[in-house]
Amino acid sequence: MFNFDYLKELLLIAIALSTITCTFIQKTKFLFKSSKFITLYSFIVNILVGIIFSVTFTSISFPNSIWIGVFAFLGADSIYKSLEGKLASYSSISNKNTIEIEKDNIINKGDMNGKATISK
Repeated sequence: MFNFDYLKELLLIAIALSTITCTFIQKTKFLFKSSKFITLYSFIVNILVGIIFSVTFTSISFPNSIWIGVFAFLGADSIYKSLEGKLASYSSISNKNTIEIEKDNIINKGDMNGKATISK
């Protein structure tokens, strides 16, 4: 089963990391004469700092710390915002084995005239 809480935890760590790496990249991008290398530089910085940050400050494993670096590079805050409502709703649906129907929404079988009646 997919662990949504763990994904949220990784995204929250990546949000903090992306704030740090964005500031670092902004301060050091003057080292590159061409802007085409800045994207690659940003990716490498996010992965390396993501690994170091995760291993130092959390108990997250090495492979998952790489994911944190990728999330930080892609923009963890926008990923989290776009998934926030969807993860909660999918999680609650996938964990239930039953369907709940409100009493007001129950429709009884038709009466003798063939018309459906709604119970209250």
